[in-house]
Amino acid sequence: MKQSSLTRKLMGITCALALVSPLPATVKKTPTTSRRGVAAKTKTKSHKKKVAGWRRGQQKIDAQRTREIQAALIREHYLGGEPSGVWDQTSQHAMERYQADNGWQSKTVPDSRALIKLGLGPDHERLLNPESAMTSAPQTHSTSGTTDPDPQK
Repeated sequence: MKQSSLTRKLMGITCALALVSPLPATVKKTPTTSRRGVAAKTKTKSHKKKVAGWRRGQQKIDAQRTREIQAALIREHYLGGEPSGVWDQTSQHAMERYQADNGWQSKTVPDSRALIKLGLGPDHERLLNPESAMTSAPQTHSTSGTTDPDPQK
């Protein structure tokens, strides 16, 4: 009886150790380590998918929009000549100067603040409540002298 109890305990310990210790078949080898555990040099290939003709986001400014922006920059005396519809180096430099003169980050592409100030901001004709919609910065009224808090006196 003592021998079978001892055998059961030994079998239980053996099974527990077998479950806890990693087996060579369950260890996965990573591509950066060799069989000896030393880091091996591996060649990596780019896995970028090449999709013909498709890119995310807007790639360039539309020709009609470019003409509008160039006409506005000409009107503001940042660009000379006639609008061409091509966003070239001259247009980019004119936009950079316009944005820098207004204290904004000068980018080669126009940002929303520049377009709004040039009069090329969003179209407001589809607004449901154009009279109460905040479409521009609030105007502050400065008055000289003191004002009476109760104007009906």
